[in-house]
Amino acid sequence: MTTPWLDDACSLVDAFRAKDLSPLEALEACIDAIEASPLNAFSHTDFGRAREAARSADVSLPFGGVPFGVKELEKVEGWPYTQASMLFKDRLADHDDTSLRRLRATGAILAAQTTASEFGGINCTSTELHGTTRNPWNQECTPGGSSGGTAAAVAGGLLPIATGSDGGGSIRIPAGFTGLFGLKATYGRIPKGPQASNTPRTTALGCLTRSVRDTARYFDACNGFDQRDPLSLPAVGGWEAGLGSHDLAGMTVAILPELGIARVRSEVADLVMATAEHLADVAGLKVVTVSPVLPPLRGQWAMANQPAFLADLGSAYPDRADEMSAMMRKGLEGAMKRYTLEKAASIESYRRQLNEAMADLFDQADFIMCSTNPDVAFVAEGPPPSTIKGADLIDELGFTRAIMNQAALTAPSNLNGSPATSIPGGQVDGLPVGLQVLAGHHREQLLLDLAVVAERELPWPRVAPGSPHASPR
Repeated sequence: MTTPWLDDACSLVDAFRAKDLSPLEALEACIDAIEASPLNAFSHTDFGRAREAARSADVSLPFGGVPFGVKELEKVEGWPYTQASMLFKDRLADHDDTSLRRLRATGAILAAQTTASEFGGINCTSTELHGTTRNPWNQECTPGGSSGGTAAAVAGGLLPIATGSDGGGSIRIPAGFTGLFGLKATYGRIPKGPQASNTPRTTALGCLTRSVRDTARYFDACNGFDQRDPLSLPAVGGWEAGLGSHDLAGMTVAILPELGIARVRSEVADLVMATAEHLADVAGLKVVTVSPVLPPLRGQWAMANQPAFLADLGSAYPDRADEMSAMMRKGLEGAMKRYTLEKAASIESYRRQLNEAMADLFDQADFIMCSTNPDVAFVAEGPPPSTIKGADLIDELGFTRAIMNQAALTAPSNLNGSPATSIPGGQVDGLPVGLQVLAGHHREQLLLDLAVVAERELPWPRVAPGSPHASPR
């Protein structure tokens, strides 16, 4: 075997069980591809321990022998825990996160750490600590962020599956930019911790995958209440076994490419509309008209994250602020000047308005379909484009409205805590476009079933064309 496994992780386990190849052979192929890759998708590798685990892998387990990538913002004991920042470049994790401990128990081999944007702050992956991560569909473009390294690794054919997290779109944005499937679950579905932070109640753990069943198997492995995360949800079983078991016929969907609040490039919006209409037709959904009235997003999502961010920095801020990137430092300084008690109150007021508006939407439709991203992937180093549809997206503070325009599509589900997926929806300019589907709280399994229909009727490439040995453009 000269190339890594280019199908999904579940089929790799099937191949192990059929003795078509061994976990060690699969891992060695991944290692060869990673070491030859120009994508810069990894911030740390642990191939020695991975080889030891592969030699003794129990392939009867759900992920027995599967090499996994782990997002840089998560903790693996003994691995760097830098949060992609020069500020913590020498810090190591002293424990495994709960979800990763559960993955190990299902036979997963934690092989390498994938790059992220600094502190998960923006929708591209380019940092002073690790440089620029590139999109396997076009290496001049970003794979998105903050789970950009995960997306590049999985879509680039380097690893079959990797973890991610989504605090404002950080699973769905890179899934959309790289042609993968990504689910942001109901808040609390996958427990955080140990040492869980339960503010600002926006971030959900998950993965980026080549298939819907891979995501379902991950949720079988990792979901369920944990005492160290008091906001985590009770376990739900049968994620993979139940795929396709819900009758979607007659359920309702509203198709709103711009979600009534964002600006989306016309070619992207047209493709999203066409893909959504096709999916609704083949799934037997009834298309309904709704008038979205989501409150405009004016920085509340970003401001909501600042207190927890400052707590994470601890004594490092402001004493070592010069070690942070200029963008992160400028954003934090601006937030500290503006974050007053009145502003804090306005954030919770906004959340209440948004919760009511989202509830009104789901009173009218079971699903909402819109674009995952305002446009296809932009330049790898960033920043996001400053105009869409001729509108200037740079504000007077130098804090780009482009970031808020992106957040308008994805962050409502984070602030509200409800689930949403990004499903590959075709290409524009040779780059993937994501179809985002939103649903009400605790309805992830309906979203997965709809994605199964899309996977069957509108199949997508498992990996980017030319992976895993594409040369730089």
